[in-house]
Amino acid sequence: MSTEITIDDFDKVELRVGRVLRAEPFPKARKPSIKLWIDFGPLGTRKTSAQLTRQYTAEELPGRLVIAVTNFPPRQVADFMSEVLVLGVLHGDGLVTLLQPDRDVPLGERIG
Repeated sequence: MSTEITIDDFDKVELRVGRVLRAEPFPKARKPSIKLWIDFGPLGTRKTSAQLTRQYTAEELPGRLVIAVTNFPPRQVADFMSEVLVLGVLHGDGLVTLLQPDRDVPLGERIG
């Protein structure tokens, strides 16, 4: 069962649209992952490590729009600093399907 939150709680989470600029395999991560560099327009480029290797390859991710939480504190993952959390649907046995807008939208726009 999930915990209810208020609209004020939700408003604290910055969900923003970005475009993947670059993606690389991340063999140093404990779980199979891909390093991403994401352009958030006026917010600049942010990095993250994402466990996407069951559904995606690093080669197919550049150019893709994604939705990410941009106001979590940075987190060290092996030798890489992860600055945002990319959102996806968790299903199956460790499968993650990325969330993305169905139309082109300005980078850095807030989801609300």
